[in-house]
Amino acid sequence: MKFILVCCLGILLGGSAFAQHQHQEVKATVPKKVSPQANGAEGLENNRLPRVVRYDLYVADTTVTFGGKPKRAIAVNGQIPMPTLTFTEGDTAEIHVHNKLKESTSLHWHGLFLPNRYDGVPYLTQMPIEPNTTHVYRFPIIQNGTHWYHSHSGLQEQIGMYGAMILNKRKEPAIPTVPVVLSEWTNMMPHEVDRRLHNANDWFAIKKGTTQSYAEAIKSGHFKTKLTNELKRMNAMDVSDVYYEAFLVNGKNQYQVPNTLKAGDKVRLRIANGGASTYFWLNYAGGKITVVANDGNDVVPVEVDRLIIAVSETYDIVVTVPENKSYEFLVTPEDRTRSASLWLGKGEKVPAQKLPKLKYFEGMKMMNEMMDMNGNMVEMEGMKMQNQVMDMNAVMYTELDDAMTGTADAHKTHGMDSHNKGPITTLNYDRLRSPVKTVLPQAPTREMEFQLTGNMNRYVWTLDNKTISEEDKILIKKGENLRIILYNNSMMRHPMHLHGHDFRVINGQGDYAPLKNVLDIMPMERDTIEFSASESGDWFFHCHILYHMMSGMGRIFSYENSAPNPEIPNPKRALRKLYADDRMFHFMAENDFASNGNDGMAMLANTRWSIGTEWRLGYTKMHGFETETHIGRYVDRMQWLMPFVGFDWRYRKMEVGKAESNIFGQKSTKDKRSLFSLGLVYTLPMLVIAQAEVYHDGNVRLQFMREDIPVSKRLRASFMVNSDKEFMGGLKFIATKYMGISAHYDSDMGFGAGLTLNY
Repeated sequence: MKFILVCCLGILLGGSAFAQHQHQEVKATVPKKVSPQANGAEGLENNRLPRVVRYDLYVADTTVTFGGKPKRAIAVNGQIPMPTLTFTEGDTAEIHVHNKLKESTSLHWHGLFLPNRYDGVPYLTQMPIEPNTTHVYRFPIIQNGTHWYHSHSGLQEQIGMYGAMILNKRKEPAIPTVPVVLSEWTNMMPHEVDRRLHNANDWFAIKKGTTQSYAEAIKSGHFKTKLTNELKRMNAMDVSDVYYEAFLVNGKNQYQVPNTLKAGDKVRLRIANGGASTYFWLNYAGGKITVVANDGNDVVPVEVDRLIIAVSETYDIVVTVPENKSYEFLVTPEDRTRSASLWLGKGEKVPAQKLPKLKYFEGMKMMNEMMDMNGNMVEMEGMKMQNQVMDMNAVMYTELDDAMTGTADAHKTHGMDSHNKGPITTLNYDRLRSPVKTVLPQAPTREMEFQLTGNMNRYVWTLDNKTISEEDKILIKKGENLRIILYNNSMMRHPMHLHGHDFRVINGQGDYAPLKNVLDIMPMERDTIEFSASESGDWFFHCHILYHMMSGMGRIFSYENSAPNPEIPNPKRALRKLYADDRMFHFMAENDFASNGNDGMAMLANTRWSIGTEWRLGYTKMHGFETETHIGRYVDRMQWLMPFVGFDWRYRKMEVGKAESNIFGQKSTKDKRSLFSLGLVYTLPMLVIAQAEVYHDGNVRLQFMREDIPVSKRLRASFMVNSDKEFMGGLKFIATKYMGISAHYDSDMGFGAGLTLNY
């Protein structure tokens, strides 16, 4: 007989995992008992019959103060992270999602094998869960391990919709376990974060102190490095694009595991990185970290001093409490701006070794060597980059200044640990080995190659230079094997996630290659994964950095001859809605209220298109007005080239009766012009924007300009010169997120100073 069991939030240290069950429907319950495991250690054996485990999840708006200010967030059952969902292999999950928001939502069960209709991607595997409705997900639990779940609707994951999902084995090791969900918090609404990233605004770098201006470059002896960087049309070196006010462990900056641990106890941390865009370094004050599972799959235990967990990855690690003290498990974002901590044990606090600030100019110097003038990544002499052989940011780690002789591996860097006075060992994918063979079944094998591409300045991220909406679904056949070669030809690392499948990472372990569902691939790196096509329906493959995915970095694998998905009544219309994500336009504007006139611009842009207007308004009839509007589309791989159509309208009375000419000897119409034009915009070395256009009266104009030259941390310079013999130069001090103080000289309007507002 079925009945409802209501459990309060709790921890079963010495049992299995945290239990945060909300309304479970149970078929049968049999007490657990302790029995010896194959290796002689005691384990917890679950002899109860499989059951239906029900959760009711209520999604609602809430207010939090994670960043020191009251801000809107989304909570599930009143909590952030969302409740930890716990199942045992063989159970059936029945999850009722009640949407109390004023917007639609969804939930994706990250890393789970389940019927396609329950995968939780709106407009691809289901329709969105509309406000004041309930949606039921029901699927069998046919695997085990540490997983997590999150919203796949818009940017909701950034503001609270993430939580742990623990799938226990029928026999678990007899060791205390703690689910650990890592995340970050920004006081800025996620849509504003996304807009600023697309508009190349460097406010986040200012807040983080990572602007890498010319003044800072000269001070650190890296003027040539900065110059080379801009000659190759690269922006400042960045590690984590977004500035976050706080980093969280299970919803807290300082999380204390209940004090039942004593000297000599071991504890298993089931860690999920639920961050929207943050990689985290993990290190422990109590000694070594033993990695026992990754992405829900067991690995042969490997002992390290620290490891980096990519966005959306999960790791199971075992640590020991050495003495009757409280030991810090330190969680540090890759950009090392702040940190969060989990404390194990009780008594005197033992802090972990803090990670120092990064050396950005050293990283910039290395990146310069890795990229050619055409924006392509190139292998440095003697360095073949593949399979996580090197962490491209390793040269930025100040703790490795006294590094011992040896290789600086990605997730396996040798150096001196100033806390323990010994070598630092960090995890490398090459060290992950499955305890069982993972060889794919004999079947026809198809190979695909993808380049990970993008434009940092416009914040467009693609595969083979195309977004999700610009490429058809990739048809695959059930029963075949897929081998995918990924080459990262961008300056960012990308955690690529495949829905509904595990893949083998070809890492030198032969038949025992580890199984994963997320692959962290670094700049210039080449990796190979393979999986068996054993499902049906449509499955997402995408970068799990939220803002990269929303800009279009992904593909859809679609099984041929799949039955229609009953959750999608109108597949064509649904697909158009899905494609709308990376086609979304972003708005920006700036206006300079100066003493000699009013200058401004406004632009609406998306992945390919740009619609921009510039204006200058004089305060006298002599100065008049002028405005230019351009509508263009970026056509090349690096998005340096944009053909456009334009309209130029201007009128003024500078020198009545005097006929001027441009540098080509053509009669200038800059004092009175109402003309259409065709033209090209191209980004030159040093990030100078060259513009050439032909007006419908036959006149030609060339223009060169650059804005936002980083003179110092907050001071920006700009210039413009064109073939109409106009020129301008200016300086702007960035005072706040939306305001600056500016001064400039204009060949027509003279010197002016004033206040600049931007959005």
